[in-house]
Amino acid sequence: MATTAPKLEARGGESRREALLDAAAEMFAAKGYDGTSIRDIAGAVGMLPGSLYYHFKSKEDLLIAVYRKGVARFEVAIDEALASTGADPWQAIEAACAAHLSILLDGGDYARIVNPEFVRSFPADMLPTLNAERDRYERHFEKLIAALPLGPNTDRWLFKVALFGSLNWSQTWYRKGRYTPQDIAAAFIGMLRKQDA
Repeated sequence: MATTAPKLEARGGESRREALLDAAAEMFAAKGYDGTSIRDIAGAVGMLPGSLYYHFKSKEDLLIAVYRKGVARFEVAIDEALASTGADPWQAIEAACAAHLSILLDGGDYARIVNPEFVRSFPADMLPTLNAERDRYERHFEKLIAALPLGPNTDRWLFKVALFGSLNWSQTWYRKGRYTPQDIAAAFIGMLRKQDA
């Protein structure tokens, strides 16, 4: 279960901004965007509501920053995973999938917020910005898929859609103990590889 961000004494600075992001992520994940107020988030870090606007222009900007931080966690995990794999494209895509799953399934607030099902609950006018962040992240996988030795009739866009659907849906059924993120990634990539054989 997530814990409330620590209260900070400093008036500004990066640590204060990070504490606001963490508090907002926790509250958005628990109460939804509409159910969370600026007062709630500011209070969680011992700040007056008006002081929050020193860091973020609006609640919408705060949500976008939370979402971006969530996406960045996935990107860091993938970069680290790919740095330790060889040149084999199947090993690379499997490592990226395992890294994606390790963040997605960690039970954290940021992972929940970037889940496509959760994003649908956000205001419609924010979706283009959030979807642009998602698309930028997915381009990492598009490059990996482009390098795969797939058959000439394989639609690589559908391959990506099937892969992401499988990866992201795992958040609804996953329970620690039976499978690791590496097990799931290996199984999903193995099945997709057989389909293309």
